[in-house]
Amino acid sequence: MSRRRRPAERTTDESAPTVHPLEDMSNKAAGSQSRSWSGSSSWLWDQDERRIWLICLVFRAINGLMVQTYFNPDEHWQALEVAHRLSFGYGHLTWEWKEGIRSYLHPLIFALLYKILAILHLDSSLVMAKAPRVLQSIFASFGDVYLYKLSKLVFDEHVAKWALLCQLVNWFMFFCITRTLSNSLETVLTTAGIFYWFLAIESSKKSKMHSSRKLALAIAALACAVRPTSAITWLYVGLMDLFQVQSKFKFIFIEVIPVGSLVLSLTCLLDRLMYQSWVIVPFNFLKFNFLSSGGDYYGTHVFHWYFTQGFPSMVWTFLPFSIIGIVKSRERKLAGLTAWVLGLYSVLGHKEFRFVLPMLPITLMFSGYCLASMEKQTYPPDSRSKNTRATSVSDKDGNRSKLKLAIVFLVLTNVPMAIYMTSVHQRGTEDVMFYLSKEAHKGEVSSILFLMPCHSTPYYSSLHYNVTMRFLDCTPSERRDVVDESDQFMLNPSDFVKSKFSDSLLLNFSHLVLFDAEERQLRDLLSSHFVEVITFKSTFLLR
Repeated sequence: MSRRRRPAERTTDESAPTVHPLEDMSNKAAGSQSRSWSGSSSWLWDQDERRIWLICLVFRAINGLMVQTYFNPDEHWQALEVAHRLSFGYGHLTWEWKEGIRSYLHPLIFALLYKILAILHLDSSLVMAKAPRVLQSIFASFGDVYLYKLSKLVFDEHVAKWALLCQLVNWFMFFCITRTLSNSLETVLTTAGIFYWFLAIESSKKSKMHSSRKLALAIAALACAVRPTSAITWLYVGLMDLFQVQSKFKFIFIEVIPVGSLVLSLTCLLDRLMYQSWVIVPFNFLKFNFLSSGGDYYGTHVFHWYFTQGFPSMVWTFLPFSIIGIVKSRERKLAGLTAWVLGLYSVLGHKEFRFVLPMLPITLMFSGYCLASMEKQTYPPDSRSKNTRATSVSDKDGNRSKLKLAIVFLVLTNVPMAIYMTSVHQRGTEDVMFYLSKEAHKGEVSSILFLMPCHSTPYYSSLHYNVTMRFLDCTPSERRDVVDESDQFMLNPSDFVKSKFSDSLLLNFSHLVLFDAEERQLRDLLSSHFVEVITFKSTFLLR
């Protein structure tokens, strides 16, 4: 574990003239860089989109139930743990909540869920573990549909279907989007907001009502309330539109500022109620992460990490298809948005995969464009020329083979990885809490000591039982030379335990939780007081 740190194939008569839905794609791609979007997407959902949403809903629900592994502490400690405290009166608040750099908006969603489960007497250990991810699965299914709608608006329906397929197959999206991270909800809001914003741009070109911009602004403001760094995305989108609108004064003072101020005021009032004092969370968040580089305390990466390692690992084998799609489509605005976000995040020393998750659906949309282009070459509009018809069969067979090979390649390189990462890799820390929860409800657990790097496991939100628990602290210090408990333990587990926990103090705990590597070093020290009860496989190690 880290320390801290899908269109149907037509069966037609070869001699019969047919028109393929992608007939004008080459003409579109050959257009100027300032594209005129011709998609027929609307802010309302048509029957096909509702059907697609139901399919995505079922898919994401299965996706959420399959996630049994541990990825990032914030999934539990900055969302579910806070929600559990709000709903049941106990749960640990990390230092971020004492410093006021987190908004209660996101945890309150899950606090409401917990309250409903408690009222219905459904708050069992299993339901408490699965329900939050099922709820996030519902949000994720909306994100899938809005990627489909955005792709249909910018390109066409055929590209939209391929883009949706890419999103559903991509391993990292399957691995991360149903987790209760604020980044997951931010990704859904970003995709929906960009759709409505681009719909407003298209509507304004046709002299239609473009109230969808206000909706886009509200979603953008909500995304920034959930995750203040989302402002990086919306700064680009706003500036892109600012240079094109006729009335810049109206855009800024009649649309952007009123909507943004309203959402900011409401979230500040919410945090005022929860914190019991006035706290401007976006300011505190940006101050800590940008102005003081506080995030560097949890580890840093080289400046090019997002471009050379982080984001390519997320896009994975879709990367060459996305690059081809960007080049062929000439859709520079959305491609530029991705480069902008990756570039600004690269300035920060502390980098994580999840920070750039909102850009993954947009990048996968270009993979969808590439695959749709390949299908167009496989099923081109039949020409009435006899010479063309004579050579078309062999060309079609060759292109069809390339398309099938591409699909098989993408499935084989993503699906197994998605299953492994969600079901096997680093699941031990989730399993141990589920086990302890069952034991605690049977009265077998009175107190627990976690001798492992801080936040390595879920906490009260998974245990769902009010017993004494202690983990190793890793609160950042203003002094860089101060080593926190978590690091002290990892440097020398034996010396740390001897200095911090006397025999009598250790005996206050009924259960200890350790990783295998540290358990081997502490076996002699602990064997006189404790016996090994159970071991959970966290991952496979290749030696």
